[in-house]
Amino acid sequence: MRKVIIACDQGSSSYRKALLPSYKENRKEKAAEQSPEEEFEFKMFLEEFERTLVAIKALFPQLRFPKVEADDIAAYVVKIARALGIKKIWLISSDRDWDLLVDVDTSRFSYVTRKETTFDNWETHYDCQPEDYISMKCLAGDMGDNVPGVTGVGPKRSAELIRQYGTAFDIVAALPIASKYKYIQELNKCGDTILLNYQLMDLVTYCEEAIGVDNCKEIDKVLKDYLQG
Repeated sequence: MRKVIIACDQGSSSYRKALLPSYKENRKEKAAEQSPEEEFEFKMFLEEFERTLVAIKALFPQLRFPKVEADDIAAYVVKIARALGIKKIWLISSDRDWDLLVDVDTSRFSYVTRKETTFDNWETHYDCQPEDYISMKCLAGDMGDNVPGVTGVGPKRSAELIRQYGTAFDIVAALPIASKYKYIQELNKCGDTILLNYQLMDLVTYCEEAIGVDNCKEIDKVLKDYLQG
């Protein structure tokens, strides 16, 4: 039997805002640039979204907490589902951050691109291995969330650095690296930034801290009742 669990944002992550006050501040700037028509359409979308959640509330459990993001909830759900013996998990999201959760038995389907990201087709999407995806993100940063990375280092250079030195932790341990290249000189300045990015973007390691103890307990109860019921 298939089980469906809905995870929703409810405001920007207080956990990440405490670590990086500028986290997602770029979203406010983009919102301020909306035309009246775009602003109205977005308002209508949010209202329809909320009505939809109410309409299906009796069908599927909905996990949503103030100042907690769906990314962290999804990571925690995967962790608990595994502990409860659930073997195959599909993540339905257009958010590539959720690819941090992809493994042999966890895949993602994007309702925007209509494409799947799985352990088997991973190399068609990324230049690194699944276990190195977090290192790539920590090096490159995330412009969409206003998380700075190393200047001049994108996904391809991240993959090259990972192949040469290992994880982003290994790269930080190797700093400073002697080089004439500008991006390596920038890398040498960014050890603290890379380590901070782990705390900001490593969903697997920090999801519980981002969700909070009491909210995790509530999720535990919901999942045990629903998945074992």
